Amino acid sequence: MEDDRELAPKIRALAEGERAALPLLCNAAAVLYQDMERVSWAGVYLLRGDELILGPFQGKPACIRIPLGKGVCGTAAREKRTLVVPDVHAFPGHIACDSASRSEIVVPLLDGEKVLGVLDLDSTELDRFGEQERAALEEVAGVLAGVLARGEGLL
Repeated sequence: MEDDRELAPKIRALAEGERAALPLLCNAAAVLYQDMERVSWAGVYLLRGDELILGPFQGKPACIRIPLGKGVCGTAAREKRTLVVPDVHAFPGHIACDSASRSEIVVPLLDGEKVLGVLDLDSTELDRFGEQERAALEEVAGVLAGVLARGEGLL
Protein backbone atom coordinates (compact mmCIF):
# COMPACT_ATOMS: atom_id res chain seq x y z
CA MET A 1 0.00 0.00 0.00
CA GLU A 2 1.17 3.47 -0.74
CA ASP A 3 1.18 6.17 1.88
CA ASP A 4 -2.25 7.86 1.76
CA ARG A 5 -0.46 11.21 1.49
CA GLU A 6 0.66 10.12 -1.99
CA LEU A 7 -2.90 9.72 -3.29
CA ALA A 8 -3.65 13.37 -4.06
CA PRO A 9 -0.29 14.07 -5.78
CA LYS A 10 -0.76 10.95 -7.92
CA ILE A 11 -4.28 12.02 -8.93
CA ARG A 12 -3.14 15.63 -9.41
CA ALA A 13 -0.49 14.35 -11.84
CA LEU A 14 -3.17 12.43 -13.76
CA ALA A 15 -5.29 15.60 -13.88
CA GLU A 16 -2.50 17.82 -15.19
CA GLY A 17 -3.54 19.19 -18.55
CA GLU A 18 -6.72 17.08 -18.69
CA ARG A 19 -9.84 18.98 -19.72
CA ALA A 20 -12.35 16.12 -19.59
CA ALA A 21 -13.58 15.06 -16.17
CA LEU A 22 -14.70 11.50 -17.00
CA PRO A 23 -11.24 10.00 -17.68
CA LEU A 24 -9.88 11.60 -14.52
CA LEU A 25 -12.78 10.29 -12.42
CA CYS A 26 -12.20 6.81 -13.86
CA ASN A 27 -8.49 6.90 -13.09
CA ALA A 28 -9.08 8.35 -9.61
CA ALA A 29 -11.46 5.50 -8.75
CA ALA A 30 -8.88 2.99 -9.97
CA VAL A 31 -6.03 4.61 -8.01
CA LEU A 32 -8.03 4.70 -4.79
CA TYR A 33 -9.26 1.13 -5.19
CA GLN A 34 -5.80 -0.22 -6.02
CA ASP A 35 -3.65 1.86 -3.67
CA MET A 36 -5.73 1.83 -0.49
CA GLU A 37 -5.79 -1.34 1.56
CA ARG A 38 -9.01 -2.98 2.68
CA VAL A 39 -11.26 -0.94 0.38
CA SER A 40 -14.10 -2.87 -1.27
CA TRP A 41 -15.55 0.00 -3.34
CA ALA A 42 -14.24 3.38 -4.51
CA GLY A 43 -16.01 5.83 -6.77
CA VAL A 44 -17.96 8.99 -7.28
CA TYR A 45 -21.56 10.04 -7.50
CA LEU A 46 -22.38 13.24 -9.40
CA LEU A 47 -25.16 15.56 -8.29
CA ARG A 48 -27.87 16.18 -10.87
CA GLY A 49 -30.91 18.06 -9.58
CA ASP A 50 -31.89 16.54 -6.26
CA GLU A 51 -30.16 13.18 -6.63
CA LEU A 52 -26.70 11.69 -6.82
CA ILE A 53 -26.10 9.59 -9.93
CA LEU A 54 -23.46 6.87 -10.08
CA GLY A 55 -20.25 7.88 -11.78
CA PRO A 56 -16.99 6.01 -12.35
CA PHE A 57 -16.15 3.42 -9.71
CA GLN A 58 -14.23 0.24 -8.91
CA GLY A 59 -15.87 -2.63 -7.05
CA LYS A 60 -19.19 -4.43 -7.09
CA PRO A 61 -22.20 -2.95 -8.93
CA ALA A 62 -23.67 -0.05 -6.98
CA CYS A 63 -26.87 1.88 -6.47
CA ILE A 64 -27.45 4.04 -9.52
CA ARG A 65 -29.42 6.89 -7.93
CA ILE A 66 -29.35 8.20 -4.38
CA PRO A 67 -31.73 10.99 -3.32
CA LEU A 68 -30.09 14.04 -1.75
CA GLY A 69 -30.25 13.64 2.03
CA LYS A 70 -30.61 9.83 1.94
CA GLY A 71 -27.98 7.36 3.11
CA VAL A 72 -24.39 8.31 3.85
CA CYS A 73 -23.74 9.75 0.37
CA GLY A 74 -26.92 11.81 0.22
CA THR A 75 -26.39 13.09 3.77
CA ALA A 76 -22.77 14.11 3.12
CA ALA A 77 -23.88 15.96 -0.02
CA ARG A 78 -26.75 17.75 1.73
CA GLU A 79 -24.63 18.70 4.74
CA LYS A 80 -21.59 19.60 2.59
CA ARG A 81 -19.25 17.77 4.94
CA THR A 82 -17.19 14.60 5.12
CA LEU A 83 -18.86 11.69 6.89
CA VAL A 84 -16.78 8.89 8.38
CA VAL A 85 -19.04 6.00 9.37
CA PRO A 86 -17.31 3.28 11.44
CA ASP A 87 -20.36 0.95 11.26
CA VAL A 88 -22.79 1.54 8.40
CA HIS A 89 -25.42 -0.61 10.10
CA ALA A 90 -25.56 1.97 12.91
CA PHE A 91 -26.13 4.85 10.45
CA PRO A 92 -29.84 5.74 10.30
CA GLY A 93 -31.14 5.31 6.76
CA HIS A 94 -28.00 3.62 5.41
CA ILE A 95 -28.53 2.43 1.84
CA ALA A 96 -27.03 -1.04 1.47
CA CYS A 97 -25.77 -1.24 -2.12
CA ASP A 98 -23.41 -4.04 -1.00
CA SER A 99 -24.52 -6.10 2.01
CA ALA A 100 -20.87 -6.89 2.83
CA SER A 101 -20.02 -3.21 3.43
CA ARG A 102 -19.27 -2.41 7.07
CA SER A 103 -17.69 1.06 7.09
CA GLU A 104 -17.72 4.04 4.75
CA ILE A 105 -16.25 7.47 4.14
CA VAL A 106 -17.95 10.02 1.91
CA VAL A 107 -16.35 13.33 0.95
CA PRO A 108 -18.36 16.00 -0.89
CA LEU A 109 -16.93 17.40 -4.12
CA LEU A 110 -17.35 21.13 -3.63
CA ASP A 111 -16.93 24.18 -5.84
CA GLY A 112 -17.13 26.81 -3.12
CA GLU A 113 -20.50 26.05 -1.53
CA LYS A 114 -21.86 24.26 -4.60
CA VAL A 115 -21.99 20.46 -4.34
CA LEU A 116 -20.86 18.74 -7.54
CA GLY A 117 -21.02 15.20 -6.18
CA VAL A 118 -19.35 12.95 -3.62
CA LEU A 119 -16.32 10.69 -3.37
CA ASP A 120 -17.38 7.43 -1.72
CA LEU A 121 -15.26 4.58 -0.32
CA ASP A 122 -16.49 1.44 1.40
CA SER A 123 -14.80 -1.36 3.32
CA THR A 124 -15.92 -4.78 4.50
CA GLU A 125 -14.02 -4.02 7.73
CA LEU A 126 -15.56 -2.13 10.66
CA ASP A 127 -13.98 1.23 11.51
CA ARG A 128 -11.67 1.16 8.46
CA PHE A 129 -11.44 4.93 7.89
CA GLY A 130 -9.92 7.48 10.25
CA GLU A 131 -8.38 10.93 10.28
CA GLN A 132 -5.46 9.98 8.00
CA GLU A 133 -7.87 8.75 5.31
CA ARG A 134 -10.14 11.75 5.82
CA ALA A 135 -7.29 14.19 5.23
CA ALA A 136 -5.99 12.32 2.17
CA LEU A 137 -9.42 11.89 0.61
CA GLU A 138 -10.43 15.49 1.22
CA GLU A 139 -7.33 16.52 -0.72
CA VAL A 140 -8.25 14.08 -3.52
CA ALA A 141 -11.79 15.46 -3.54
CA GLY A 142 -10.38 18.96 -4.01
CA VAL A 143 -8.48 17.84 -7.11
CA LEU A 144 -11.56 16.12 -8.58
CA ALA A 145 -13.84 19.04 -7.79
CA GLY A 146 -11.39 21.41 -9.46
CA VAL A 147 -11.59 19.52 -12.73
CA LEU A 148 -15.40 19.21 -12.52
CA ALA A 149 -15.75 22.92 -11.66
CA ARG A 150 -13.86 24.02 -14.77
CA GLY A 151 -17.08 23.17 -16.59
CA GLU A 152 -15.46 21.69 -19.67
CA GLY A 153 -17.76 18.67 -19.48
CA LEU A 154 -17.32 14.99 -18.80
CA LEU A 155 -15.70 14.27 -22.16
